[in-house]
Amino acid sequence: MLGGVTEPANHPVAPQPRVAAFFDLDKTVIAKSSTLAFSRPFFQEGLINRRAVLKSAYAQFVFMLAGADADQMDRMRAHITSLCTGWDVEQVNAIVEETLHDIVDPLVYKEATQLIAEHKEQGHDIVVLSASGQEVVGPIAKLLGATHSSGTRMVVSAGRYTGEVDFYCSAENKAAAARELAEEHGYDLSQCHAYSDSVTDLPLLESVGHPTVVNPDRGLRKEAVQRGWPTLAFDHPVSLRARIPTPSRAAVTAAGVGMGAVAAAGAAWWGVRYWRRHR
Repeated sequence: MLGGVTEPANHPVAPQPRVAAFFDLDKTVIAKSSTLAFSRPFFQEGLINRRAVLKSAYAQFVFMLAGADADQMDRMRAHITSLCTGWDVEQVNAIVEETLHDIVDPLVYKEATQLIAEHKEQGHDIVVLSASGQEVVGPIAKLLGATHSSGTRMVVSAGRYTGEVDFYCSAENKAAAARELAEEHGYDLSQCHAYSDSVTDLPLLESVGHPTVVNPDRGLRKEAVQRGWPTLAFDHPVSLRARIPTPSRAAVTAAGVGMGAVAAAGAAWWGVRYWRRHR
């Protein structure tokens, strides 16, 4: 007490909880399956044959037009893991790094980049969670300016993929990854945000206080309506080339490669439209 005036108690101020915005990747931030999008450079470098490229092109168009349910996701996972068995990990990382700008640059939704920027302005961390391999997810997340990322991890032995999956970042596992990151970095999940297009990510959306669905598949749209969750439509892919002007060798060599994949994709698109019109 000084001069009859009682000094206020010096109580420590509790730190504000940290907030993260968790983003699914495929059809939420980018307009394609991030893993299947790299089938062409993998073909160019001799990791897969032309038949695998055509199969991936078909799978890509089915994914884009119809969405992918849990069974389709599992089949795509099995397809990808069977393809990459025996691949050299360093070679895969080098291919992804070299072709990243050419593959991903045209696919990022403009609305997603704006949303990410808004979260950053509010001081939120950006976290990308995807069922695609971490070798793809990590570089894409860095390209987007994300703080952290988590993807599917393959088992590696002697520098090569064994074909076994160590951690599949999908469904409940994706929510588990969010909880692990929250514990590690001090996020208050009740104040965090999450964005996804797929009903398989329902556990992730349920784990945060502010879930939002983006380009939802039929199952997730139904859940969103029942739960009163906000719904966003992203449909304007925008080039990030002005912000990331580094071209790769693939820009020069890719023009004459992969025409079979383009033809197969076009046939798949026509077939799906014909089926929808005549069913």
